[in-house]
Amino acid sequence: MEVKFAEFSQKWLSLLVSGAIGLAALAGVVAMQGNGQLGGLPSAQIREGAAPAASPADLKQAVQQEALRLQLLKSLPTFGFNNLIADWTFIQFLQYFGDDEARNVTGYGLSSKYFDVITKLDPRRVEIYPFLAVSVSFYQAKPETTVQLMERGTNALSPAIHPDAWQVWRHKGLDELLLLGDARGSARSHEMAADWVEGTPQGEKLAPAFRATAQFLRRDPDSVPVRFAAWSSVYYQTNDKLVRRRAKEALLRLGAQVQKDKNGQERFVLPARNN
Repeated sequence: MEVKFAEFSQKWLSLLVSGAIGLAALAGVVAMQGNGQLGGLPSAQIREGAAPAASPADLKQAVQQEALRLQLLKSLPTFGFNNLIADWTFIQFLQYFGDDEARNVTGYGLSSKYFDVITKLDPRRVEIYPFLAVSVSFYQAKPETTVQLMERGTNALSPAIHPDAWQVWRHKGLDELLLLGDARGSARSHEMAADWVEGTPQGEKLAPAFRATAQFLRRDPDSVPVRFAAWSSVYYQTNDKLVRRRAKEALLRLGAQVQKDKNGQERFVLPARNN
């Protein structure tokens, strides 16, 4: 598995375990999974999909079946276990997203379907939104879908509900700016992120930065320094190879120069512009 899967699964599983999920509820979900009600590519099928003997036709058929299960899951009664089923669906997504060899054949077309289910059932789970941004915006190339699904989070969350709720506005603003070219929408998202981060431990540093970003975007929608800062944050805050490559390409298109430190780590510098 690539770094992307290891990072995602380690972080999410630690969150899931720390949630102290009741054994009875978990048993009920496992039973539903066993009956095929919750969807998810079977683990044996995942292993077969990564094996050389699996045919492209088999992989595509498995994905088609999973798409039908996810569609069905949206209409099934949850019996009050919305959050738990959302967590379980996320684990199924990790299996799907982490199977690189299978995804090289079928692509990442189910990513948005997984998150459609997850954000519908549990839009207040702040930790899923960075994963949504990467898998749907970058791997599926559908940032407009990412923004729509993130709006479920911005509508359901508040700083009082979760101290890190501002991150949803921040990720939404980055997608709007860097992938959709919606400077006005990004400015509003950064203003909301600034409002929501106020009063948190990060607020003293981040709130002024987000407000400055919003002001720059309103004054200069094509601001190179703002886009450079945004793409730099994307580059430095991820270890995902595909996301880093796209961020680097964007930085170079903006005119950034690449420098390396004594450890060989890349950093980017934007030369002074002549006015």
